Amino acid sequence: MYVEGQFHDWCIADEQTPDDELVQALKWACENGANCTKIQENQPCYLPNTVKEHASYAFNSYYQNMKQKGASCYFNSAALLTANDPSHDACKFEVIP
Repeated sequence: MYVEGQFHDWCIADEQTPDDELVQALKWACENGANCTKIQENQPCYLPNTVKEHASYAFNSYYQNMKQKGASCYFNSAALLTANDPSHDACKFEVIP
């Protein structure tokens, strides 16, 4: 959502990153500050059930919650920033200014 005078960014998985690298980065994000409950089965961000989608949600959760403490959207080159809100259906990607 665009609010005049504010720039928002989201951290998502890089489509070029192999799934095995995304899995490692996803696990790290979930163990180090990301809220990964919404990507569990029967939760709003479980579908589509792909490594890329789950990693994107976890990367963004970690980034939004930790960026004020100096965290970046890097994840060993597995992620990138986007100005396009990746939210879909009932799955809302958090943004913290």
